[in-house]
Amino acid sequence: MVIFDTNILIELYRGNQSVEKAIYGIGANVVYISAVTAAEFLVGAKDKSDFARLESLLDKYTQIPLNPEITDIFLDIFKKYTLSRRPGIADTLIAATALYHELPIYTLNRKHFQFIPGIELI
Repeated sequence: MVIFDTNILIELYRGNQSVEKAIYGIGANVVYISAVTAAEFLVGAKDKSDFARLESLLDKYTQIPLNPEITDIFLDIFKKYTLSRRPGIADTLIAATALYHELPIYTLNRKHFQFIPGIELI
């Protein structure tokens, strides 16, 4: 089981063969995305038909909603690192989701997450 960062969905949408091969190599039979990832992915739509296409791609993944516990983890991480690391809100919410559910994150932007204790990156 693994949670995808938004950049992975974008690369899959673009048909990036190396990302597809890496996913196959991971061997994850269940893939999750955060509700934040879904929103970030949809915001890239160019028009209504593209939005519909992106929405249909999201149906392939199990979306994890935010909950109060994830919010608490998010706030702890954000307060601890906001001055030193300037983490993105979306990345920090994705990290909090992964930590709460004890899932590794598959990302192409390791620097956005690697400073967070307990995070497992693929």
